[in-house]
Amino acid sequence: MKVHGKTIVVTGAGNGIGREVALELLRRGAKVAGLDLKHEFLEETKSLAGENAKNFLGFDANITDRNRVDALPAEIETELGKIDALINVAGIIQPFVKINELDFEAIDRVMNVNFNGPLNMIKAFLPGLLARPEAHILNVSSMGSYAPVPGQTLYGSTKAALNMLTEGLRSELKETNVGLTLVWPGAIGTNITANSGVSFGSGELTEAQKKAAARVTSPSVAGKLIVDAIEAKAHRIYVGSDSKLMGYLTRLAPDFAANLPRHHRPTRYEVERQSPSLIREVQESRCEYPGLHRSFLPSPPKRMQRLSLGCSSLAISHRWISIPRLRRYP
Repeated sequence: MKVHGKTIVVTGAGNGIGREVALELLRRGAKVAGLDLKHEFLEETKSLAGENAKNFLGFDANITDRNRVDALPAEIETELGKIDALINVAGIIQPFVKINELDFEAIDRVMNVNFNGPLNMIKAFLPGLLARPEAHILNVSSMGSYAPVPGQTLYGSTKAALNMLTEGLRSELKETNVGLTLVWPGAIGTNITANSGVSFGSGELTEAQKKAAARVTSPSVAGKLIVDAIEAKAHRIYVGSDSKLMGYLTRLAPDFAANLPRHHRPTRYEVERQSPSLIREVQESRCEYPGLHRSFLPSPPKRMQRLSLGCSSLAISHRWISIPRLRRYP
């Protein structure tokens, strides 16, 4: 679905990925109804839109409030016209504690925002979308929905529920004009921690954390990929090489993938020192290594083509393991 001239609702449009999605939509000629809890954040998004600000309208809304959400379609249509797409971005993480120490107040809050919120939005907007000649729903999930992270078990569970909601909806809407896209972002450079009310003591980053932060995907890149996915009518996309890595590993070696967060990821220097030939093989071969971290490669992996299975040893975490390698047909 081409977004030019369409009216699109974006949750979480006041910051992070939601803001960048809204700005990218505006650049491509769409009209955007941006939802957020904080009015001042929406005003910041509008100011960043520049000459496209006339096509952005912010709505203060809590997506966990069903009465407020039910009133939104009529409000938005009055201001911007019929709605063509819904993009569910808004989400929060949990405090970094194990389930045994997580209180039910935090549990209910995370579940309400990450699962009930998108469900409320879909229930409110789907009837109108079904009446459009062409329409789309995009749900932003997380790498944490398939790659368990200690201390974020509940967060990952809410996103896994969103995965199934999206896949089930796709099946139910197969014979309609409404397309579905599911997005799995990896580490994105947003302020989700502070916006979730989660703190880390002094907030000072260690040198290792600073280096890790430099490798995350920027929100602007995520925003562009998300809008591209809508226009391409993609069913599912990964955002970030880490997300793609864990996606493949979870299917190929689920127990190993589940333990990855506990282990140190090697630097390019450490891998080269163990096997200099591995880097040369990756650079010179026509084969794709979807599981290899992008810091090992001169450029990100290319779009996957027709695949057959071969076998190769890859350096992942601090161990060597043997997993299938995906090879192109000649």
